[in-house]
Amino acid sequence: MNLQKMMSSLAVLLALTACATVQPGMWRQDVLARYGKPSRVLALGAGERLQYSGQPAGQSAVMVDMDAAGRVVSVRQVMTAAEFSRIEPGKWTREEVEREFGRPASVDHVASWPGDIMTYRWRDSTQDMYFFVYLDA
Repeated sequence: MNLQKMMSSLAVLLALTACATVQPGMWRQDVLARYGKPSRVLALGAGERLQYSGQPAGQSAVMVDMDAAGRVVSVRQVMTAAEFSRIEPGKWTREEVEREFGRPASVDHVASWPGDIMTYRWRDSTQDMYFFVYLDA
């Protein structure tokens, strides 16, 4: 097994471990003790989301949603085909994509598209993948 495949496997294992060891009902300080400082904290309607993203080099992003009291409501790995399929073309904004998936690995431009192209790195069960979000004006 080459080094890149080993690192990718380790990243997936760590993401799955993150989801398995942080459980609904846990306190915010317990999450921080286990995973450290999140890559981003976002306000939600009645609480907040702690984003733990491996982007730009990693292939995982775990979202930990907290209620207003500081307890975990849900934990999920979002770099999956099922999660990406939730994006509604023509409806979601850049802010909504970043709220659900974190900041992208890169933002690119091509001559044939007038807007930004957000690139997310992820891994399915057998191979490295990229998901592209094309943003228009």
